[in-house]
Amino acid sequence: MSSTSYEDLRKQARRLENEIDLNLISFCKLCAGKNEIHNKGDDSLTEPLLASERGRNVEAAGLEIEALLEQLKAVNEQMSDMPPSTTGFAQHTLQRHREILADYTSEFNKTLENYRARKNKEDLMKSVRTEKNYKPATSSGLNRRMDLYLKENEHIKSSSRLIDDQISIAVETREELMSQRLTMKKLQTRLHDVSNRLPIVNSLLYRINFRRRRDSFIVGIVVFICTILLLTALFH
Repeated sequence: MSSTSYEDLRKQARRLENEIDLNLISFCKLCAGKNEIHNKGDDSLTEPLLASERGRNVEAAGLEIEALLEQLKAVNEQMSDMPPSTTGFAQHTLQRHREILADYTSEFNKTLENYRARKNKEDLMKSVRTEKNYKPATSSGLNRRMDLYLKENEHIKSSSRLIDDQISIAVETREELMSQRLTMKKLQTRLHDVSNRLPIVNSLLYRINFRRRRDSFIVGIVVFICTILLLTALFH
């Protein structure tokens, strides 16, 4: 490509960036609309924060911004495919366009995520209010709800029984460990009594340990002397 084509791509990137910037401002304002409160007597009725009409506008604006971001990404890729420039200015410019694209993409995703979270929250509150004011016209809905409550109650009872079983197992394990501890203490006491009654055994054990330490000490000295002799032979 020629330098003119590169300049055309730069102009196209700037145009897309300006267009995305303006659309993001409008998108943020559209997603962050305020509630309008109308008082009627003692009751406060709040207009839904994210009405269906505005929801459609948000989705349409989001699709438009996504398309612009894809176009800007394509332009940046075309610029990166250009032959390397003799100066670092072109590379710096391309890096700057990529950073702007990343910033716009991050801001758009964050705004859209916050909007959807608020929408889900409002839908949940609306369903709760509808559930409160709901009066079943037939007994079928009530029966289904009672079945759900009964199933949930059974789940709770099953979980409670499982917890009771686990507690019983833990108590039995604790008692078993305490019994083993008492047995070990009794065995230790008996061994202590035997050792006190048979001092010859203590003396014999002491002599064995003493000889073992002495042998280890002698072996250590021999190894040390051999090492010194080996090093002396190697360096002379």
